[in-house]
Amino acid sequence: MVRQVKVRQAGGSLSATLPKDMTDRLNLQAGDSLFAIETENGILLSPYDPEFQEVVEIYHSISREYRNALRELAK
Repeated sequence: MVRQVKVRQAGGSLSATLPKDMTDRLNLQAGDSLFAIETENGILLSPYDPEFQEVVEIYHSISREYRNALRELAK
């Protein structure tokens, strides 16, 4: 779904308000954190940390290579 939002001044920053029907559908509440990710097409708002995905991929590559050592350390 595409919705247009207005950018407003909020102190020294800018803010944008998301429509209620959109926040209800996405289960967003006041105080939730979103990550603003710059893309070639603009800004992507996501509840998922893109850097965490990179860490998970690194862990999976290491865990395969050092499976036995990790098993011993887990004891």
